[in-house]
Amino acid sequence: MGKFVELAQSEELVSKPLHPYTQALIAAIPVPDPDGRKVKVLVGGEVANAADIPTGCRFHPRCPYAKAVCSKEDPELKEVESGHYVACHFYEEACENFKTTR
Repeated sequence: MGKFVELAQSEELVSKPLHPYTQALIAAIPVPDPDGRKVKVLVGGEVANAADIPTGCRFHPRCPYAKAVCSKEDPELKEVESGHYVACHFYEEACENFKTTR
């Protein structure tokens, strides 16, 4: 939807995704091993219409961690770790849950 939700060095981004959208992208990467990890679907719903961008966080209609604030306030991209930026009101909760699903 035309906005950065997470910025970090590539290795950091892949090994420790903080935004639910980034987590969904990483989880969807196929592994070329038929006996290996299966692709996980972490989000559902339809991708928003770019001509009718949702209010607040652009990912909130599909986000499993979205709360009322997400539909009202667009989170700012902020540095949460050295060199790692995320735009999410609830990235800590998302990060903890992502660790348990891996």
